[in-house]
Amino acid sequence: MNKIIKRKELNPTVTLLEIEAPFIAKKAEPGQFIIVRSHADGERLPLTIAGYDREKGTVTSIFQIVGEGTMRLNTLMEGDYVNDFVGPLGNKTETEGLKKVAVVGGGVGCAIAYPVAKKLHDEGCEVHSIIGFRNKDLVILEDEFKACSDVCKLMSDDGSAGEKGLVTNALQALIDAGNTYDEVITIGPLIMMKFVVAVTKKYNIKTVVSMNPVMIDGTGMCGGCRLTVGGKTKFACVDGPDFDGFEVDFDEAMARGRQFADFEKRKREEFCNLMTKEVK
Repeated sequence: MNKIIKRKELNPTVTLLEIEAPFIAKKAEPGQFIIVRSHADGERLPLTIAGYDREKGTVTSIFQIVGEGTMRLNTLMEGDYVNDFVGPLGNKTETEGLKKVAVVGGGVGCAIAYPVAKKLHDEGCEVHSIIGFRNKDLVILEDEFKACSDVCKLMSDDGSAGEKGLVTNALQALIDAGNTYDEVITIGPLIMMKFVVAVTKKYNIKTVVSMNPVMIDGTGMCGGCRLTVGGKTKFACVDGPDFDGFEVDFDEAMARGRQFADFEKRKREEFCNLMTKEVK
């Protein structure tokens, strides 16, 4: 079991947990993930590694409260313990040798994009960050991105934070201004990454996407996280989560992601009803 050292609500639907896990902290790298179970009978939840402190021996994860599993995880407070905390899993994001990169994050995907941007910055890379949210109430990690970016563009759908528009609008504007990038790294909703790739493909700018399909064991045995990449079947947990965005079949990935929407909704409602009864 692993102790929760810090808990912080970043917005009404996103929570940060810093968890004591010294062995994972020694090996963790940006782009990797862990699998956590909040309780002994809990769901296995793949969560990004949003940060780590090798000296303290802690790993930070940021998650969005979506279904029963994340709702149960969100009931834990500082000083509580998660039942399982396994990792680091997946492959790190490759940053070596890059001189100028645009990092594009959307929503809670910014939790994955931030440690990548920070590592690039620490390695001397020129970092242009673009982060997008639906509105100002959902913005996370703005100050952190600004601290590690040479250029930081904050976008919101309704214009209540930063500039009004989509992350693709900001990316297109930066390209039109004459910026040339060794690589674009984008992390967020599938539909967002699909359209980021549509922009970069016009200029043949290498684009890396971080995929987050349904995942169970995280070791490549269950096959639940399969994707089609370059016409071949890949597993996000062991082959990724980073892939060449030009080769990902986004339409298939989005269709598979919707398969469990009704089940997730039902389990969420059941858990809400249970919690309401317990409060009464």
